[in-house]
Amino acid sequence: MKKIFFLLIIGIFAFQTVFANREFKDITYAQKDTCTLKMDVYYPENVQPNTPCIIFVFGGGFLMGSKSYDSNVAFCRAMSDQGFVTVAIDYRLGLVGVKNISPTNVKPLEKAIRMAVEDLYSATDFLIKNKEDYNVDAKKIILCGSSAGAITVLQADYELANRNEIAAALPVDFHYAGVISFAGAILTHEWKPDYRKHSPAPTMFFHGTDDKVVFYDKLQVLRLGFFGTNALVKRFEKFNYPYYAYRYRDMGHEIAEVPMTKNITEIVSFINDYVMEQRPLKTDITVKDGELKPYMKWKSHKDLY
Repeated sequence: MKKIFFLLIIGIFAFQTVFANREFKDITYAQKDTCTLKMDVYYPENVQPNTPCIIFVFGGGFLMGSKSYDSNVAFCRAMSDQGFVTVAIDYRLGLVGVKNISPTNVKPLEKAIRMAVEDLYSATDFLIKNKEDYNVDAKKIILCGSSAGAITVLQADYELANRNEIAAALPVDFHYAGVISFAGAILTHEWKPDYRKHSPAPTMFFHGTDDKVVFYDKLQVLRLGFFGTNALVKRFEKFNYPYYAYRYRDMGHEIAEVPMTKNITEIVSFINDYVMEQRPLKTDITVKDGELKPYMKWKSHKDLY
């Protein structure tokens, strides 16, 4: 019995040592306001120079969350196990203490999204400038986010493609290699999302068709619109942009979390086909998963703000 216990302790220590050798936590990438912003880097086994990199942005309504939550750590480890340098970032939470977000009070949300995008750009720039130190292929940086993080990564690619002022933080010739959104959307004052100067990165959309927290389709008041997966895929289809849509029928905002464990295979397939091979594909899948039941406590944005 003692021998079994001893072997178990040795095994746990070895497991922790392997991860410790592949994970570097709380690396400072920027100083904003009074915030020191940090990232965690997860390496694949036997990492090589110029490895494709995933930057993961956590969710939480721009008012809560952390890169260190167990589910986020597990996802980053899963993606590093698939061969990618995976970077989880903290960012400023611009809606802490804000109430009554609505179509008539959208400025706080706009500010929070802008702050998150600014921080994501800072993390990207840090990795580009230190690509040799972190074994990152700067031409193969892929964004991935959940909920508020998904909004951030979609908005970041949108602002960059249009070369809006905020994107000046990145090199003029830089483009993201791909975007993966777990229940995300884009906020714009341009009637409809319009990628005017450059095409968007190949984008993978996951969304629940009943999502009322981050709208599956859109919410629009005159020029101002909040465009979710269904509306964005229509734009991608119209302009022949590569996309991979994975729709969970009859599910709500749970799909901000579900793909992080259930769809690793599809995510890796997207990266291989759309990013590495640069195949101009269009994939649109709708599933009804009988094993999944709605469980998210947030039923609409009013439950958050």
